[in-house]
Amino acid sequence: MDKYQGRLTVYFEDPFWVGVFERIENGKLSACKVTFGAEPKDYEIQQYILQNYYRLKFSPSVDVVVKKNAVNPKKLQREAEKQTLQTGIGTKSQQALQLQREENKLERKTVSREKREAEKQRRFELKQQKRREKHMGK
Repeated sequence: MDKYQGRLTVYFEDPFWVGVFERIENGKLSACKVTFGAEPKDYEIQQYILQNYYRLKFSPSVDVVVKKNAVNPKKLQREAEKQTLQTGIGTKSQQALQLQREENKLERKTVSREKREAEKQRRFELKQQKRREKHMGK
């Protein structure tokens, strides 16, 4: 049976407010980092989730152990308070975001390398064409 969990952590990372979406699907965690700018209100966050969740680029999945625990409402409330006081994101999320950054970096490198090679080839062709024109003009 497929199980899905999601969590959004919003914290202040000087000078912006940042949100980290964590998604656990079948024991695999992936994360996405979003910069909000000014401190977002609850209704702004809800609106952002409704409008942009499916456009978010999540990182590659990382294996994670999902604990199944009994739910005590008072304990959940205390944990929610603790999470709002804490800053930063979980280490698994950080790993997932780092993987995403590395993939984007590799993608940018290949694109820029292809552009550079294409420009080099274009200049070479131009130089060859000028040589041919000079030779024919003799």
